[in-house]
Amino acid sequence: MEDLFDGIVPFVHTARASSFRAAADELGVTPAAVSKAVKRLEARLGVPLLHRTTRRVTLSDEGAQFLARCEDAMAHVRAGRDLVAAAQRTPRGDLTVSLSYVLGSGLVAALPRFLARYPALRVDLRLTDRHSRLVDERVDVALRVGPLSDSTLVARRLLQPQWVTVAAPDYLARAGTPSAPSDLAAHACIRFRSPRGKPVPWTFLDQPGGCPQALDVPGRLDLDQGELIVEAARAGAGVAQVFDFMATPAVREGRLLPVLDEWAAPGPPVHALVLPARRRAPKVRAFLEFVTEALGS
Repeated sequence: MEDLFDGIVPFVHTARASSFRAAADELGVTPAAVSKAVKRLEARLGVPLLHRTTRRVTLSDEGAQFLARCEDAMAHVRAGRDLVAAAQRTPRGDLTVSLSYVLGSGLVAALPRFLARYPALRVDLRLTDRHSRLVDERVDVALRVGPLSDSTLVARRLLQPQWVTVAAPDYLARAGTPSAPSDLAAHACIRFRSPRGKPVPWTFLDQPGGCPQALDVPGRLDLDQGELIVEAARAGAGVAQVFDFMATPAVREGRLLPVLDEWAAPGPPVHALVLPARRRAPKVRAFLEFVTEALGS
């Protein structure tokens, strides 16, 4: 099978250039090597493919017919190569993503757009607040909020969210609008309860333009899922503090109003973690672009 293709490329280059030397220059070998390769091909076929003179090389009748077939075959090979290369660049197959609940609602709402963009992809989305073991659980991408500790993975920062404090217009009409974080002592606050069972303090700047600091606020309602906190605030249950991307749709619709803007502090970064061997996979790159777009919109 190896002999079937041996000498064909030197022959085609020689026939096109009508010169062993020109073919050798194109292939990066010596003219003698090209000439010997073509002679071996002619010996296997049992017919002369080229007429040789001291000045030029021309095709025999058999050589002309053989060249046409070779060029057709080479065109098919190039098309196959291009098809395989395109497949390597096209996101396809199964994509397993692990992410925390706080990121889930925004991504799930935007996911149909991602699936429509890449019809050859199938997504397995796993919502969890524990850190997934990417290798053991066959996870392609893990999205994590907060500081990182796993140094064996490739981390890419996707987003630097901002804490935003919000309330429904009807709640603010009843209870008034806080003008400083200390005013929250007189308000109904909707707090996030951590997996450890304790309410998470809110974060504000110690003064406008100052440094972030934690503040314990009184709670009238504690919940353990971020999207439910947004829903409770939209329903008028009180004041809530969430990441800006969680509240953006409701703020855009006028169903929530930001308060204490001048005291707003940066939140923890959102990172994507991938195994080093998978970071260049088209499906991973496509998903990371989508996440940045979805959470930033």
